[in-house]
Amino acid sequence: MSGNVMKYLVRVSVMLLLISSCLTGQDSAQQPPSPKNPVEDYSGVYAFLQDGEFVQVTVEDAGRVTGFVSRYGDLESDRGAFLDQFFKTGKLDGKKLSFTTDTVHGVWYDFKGAVERGEGKNVGDEAYYVLKGTLVQYSTDANKKTLAKSREVSFKSFPQDFGTGPEKRD
Repeated sequence: MSGNVMKYLVRVSVMLLLISSCLTGQDSAQQPPSPKNPVEDYSGVYAFLQDGEFVQVTVEDAGRVTGFVSRYGDLESDRGAFLDQFFKTGKLDGKKLSFTTDTVHGVWYDFKGAVERGEGKNVGDEAYYVLKGTLVQYSTDANKKTLAKSREVSFKSFPQDFGTGPEKRD
């Protein structure tokens, strides 16, 4: 197999794994919050900077956030390769969200923003939630100098039924 076909197969496998893990918890995520626990669950997959890139956010107890950014490499040595950068730290305080990724190939990200309601009509729709804020991309050059590039971003949630087939009928 060629390298491009192999990269494609690996990427498809990762996406299927993510989709299946999202679907495993889908039933509980679609039920309205109980009166005892009015906290919304913002866990899910969100678009990242380019088509095909995404960020997986998992909200855990006490506002702890885990997840990762999956993106294309943009350095000469990794251009076009799919890279996963796990969260080193992550926190949700009300609707305020922040995370910092691990460094991969001299690049890491820092996000500070909030979770907002998007244009999606129902829980599970595309863009039901949107992560809006400031994303800083840090990179270290050959001289070990750190460069920072800041931008305002808006990451839309993926639909929760993304990639599922039609329902069976009796």
